[in-house]
Amino acid sequence: MKIKINDVDVNYIQYGEGKDILLLHGWGQNIEMMKPIGDNLSDKYRITILDFPGFGQSSEPSDAWTIDDYSNMLEEFVKKLKIKKPIVMGHSFGGRVAIRYSAHNSIEKLVLFGSPCVRTQKKLPLTTRILKAIKKLPGMDKIGEYMKKYIGSRDYKAASPVMRQTLVNVVNEDLSMYAKEIEEPTLLIWGEYDDEAPVEEAKILESIMVDAGLIILPGTHYAYLENLPRVISILDNFI
Repeated sequence: MKIKINDVDVNYIQYGEGKDILLLHGWGQNIEMMKPIGDNLSDKYRITILDFPGFGQSSEPSDAWTIDDYSNMLEEFVKKLKIKKPIVMGHSFGGRVAIRYSAHNSIEKLVLFGSPCVRTQKKLPLTTRILKAIKKLPGMDKIGEYMKKYIGSRDYKAASPVMRQTLVNVVNEDLSMYAKEIEEPTLLIWGEYDDEAPVEEAKILESIMVDAGLIILPGTHYAYLENLPRVISILDNFI
């Protein structure tokens, strides 16, 4: 199904009955990445999963978006579908949107799977440092932009120009001030060997939130899928 939110066509699925659960996928992903969670909870809850604009079967924004733009879109989406006080669950980028949305909207509970929030200072890869140095040289701006296609991140290289700038926008924002505003019970589920959102960041996030608990599972950035039966059991007890 599709719904028009401003100038963007948003693709979504909705199934099951009961309290609302809203599932938000990560960057470069789509509905299918969150469906294993929804399928295991749809006997007790109404599940809504969307393709974020720029992914899956949803259209791209006409210009680069920020986390605020995605949160505003989600707010309108929830209103149009008459979703009431949902349990919000997000993975990675979807978790970032969930944090921003949940800070200023009514939710029941929040679940974050490997969701970077607090921006920590990290040493840049050598290729990135070389690129930044080249771009500072006189007349090298165009070459620097050309090189991004070859030495940028996998997500960056796979994206269209609009979504590349969107990626830059969303990864550079520290969301800790929004996380601190969320008063509803929050569960953090992290992979022990997550190199996209290290456990150290999850511990910081847990410490700054009003009512948060952290569960560390064996696995990577996709630990919520790698430990699916256990995660469903944890969610059943939490929600």
